[in-house]
Amino acid sequence: MRVNTIITLTIFLLLIACQKEKDYIHLHGDALGTTFSIKYQNNTNYSTSIDSLFTILNNSLSTYHANSIISEINRGDSTVITDNHFENVFLKAKRIYGETNANFDPTVGTLVNAWGFGPEKTDQELDSNTIKELMRFVGFDKVNLSNHTVKKDRPQIYIDFNAIAKGYSVDVIGLFFESKQIENYMVEIGGEMRVRGFNPNGKHWKVGIEKPLTDGSRAIESTLRLNDQSMATSGNYRKFRIDQQGKKHVHTINPKTGYPEQNKLLSASVISKLDCADVDAYATAFMVMGVEKTKEFLQNHTELQVVLIYLDDKNEIKIYDNLLYN
Repeated sequence: MRVNTIITLTIFLLLIACQKEKDYIHLHGDALGTTFSIKYQNNTNYSTSIDSLFTILNNSLSTYHANSIISEINRGDSTVITDNHFENVFLKAKRIYGETNANFDPTVGTLVNAWGFGPEKTDQELDSNTIKELMRFVGFDKVNLSNHTVKKDRPQIYIDFNAIAKGYSVDVIGLFFESKQIENYMVEIGGEMRVRGFNPNGKHWKVGIEKPLTDGSRAIESTLRLNDQSMATSGNYRKFRIDQQGKKHVHTINPKTGYPEQNKLLSASVISKLDCADVDAYATAFMVMGVEKTKEFLQNHTELQVVLIYLDDKNEIKIYDNLLYN
C-alpha cells in the first residue's frame, strides 16, 4: 500500500510539473542578426506579433538594413523622420553618454566600421593620421534630435546603436508581454535578457555567465538567479580580428582614442532592475573603462550589479562582483 502511495504521489507531482511546462510557451529563432529565446506563461502564441516587432525594430535601428531609419540618417539624409523606437534609444543613449563621460558613444560607429567590425568587413590597416581624421566624426555631443529629425555637426558622422539596440529590443518584447498582463516571462536576444516573475518550476529565472574562452567553445563561469531584473554582457574574448601583421584587434573601440581598447577586462556583465537597454549600454561602457574605473563608477550607481572577469598582473583570470544575493 505504501509503495502504491509513493508511486501515485510521484506520478501526481510529475503531472503537476508537466502541466506547469505546458503553461509556458517557448519561442526561439534568429532575429536582429543574432538568436533569441523567449519563454512566457500564457496559452496564446504571440510569435506573429513578435516577428512584427522584430521587423519594426530592424527598420528603425539596424545598420545592417540598408533602408532603415538609422541607415538613411547615416547616409546623410537630414529629412528622415524618426520613429518612437529610434527616439527612445537616442535619448537613453544621450543620457548614458553623459553619465559615463563619453565612454559609451554611439558615434564610434565610424571607427567600428574602419576597424572592420561593421556591416562591411575590411582588413585595411589604419595609421595614426587616418585615426586622427576619423576622430573628427566621433562625439555624440555633435548629434542632436529635434522635431523628429537628427541634426549632425558633420554629415560624415555615423551613428551605431548596436551596443544598446539588442537590449532595447528585449525591453520592447517584455513590455509587449506586460501589455497582455503576462507576469512570468524571460526574453533573451543575443545574450541580453529581461525577466519577470518565475520560471516553470516556480523559481526565479536562472542564467549563466560565460567563461571568456577564445577557442570558440562555450562554458559557464557562474550562474545566478534574476529577480525581475535585466542582464547584459559585453566581452572582447570572442569578437576580434587578426591583422596582416598578426596583431589582434578586439571589437571594443575606445571613442576617446579611436583604437581598440586593450585593457585587462575580458567581460562585463551588468544586472539591474533598470531596462535591458540601460545595462546593455553600461556593459559596453565598462569594457572601455576597465576594471578600476568601473569600480569607481559603481560607487555612485548602486542600482547596478556587475560580474567583471579580468586578468590580473600575472595574467591570471580573476572575478569581481558586487552582487546582492537574495
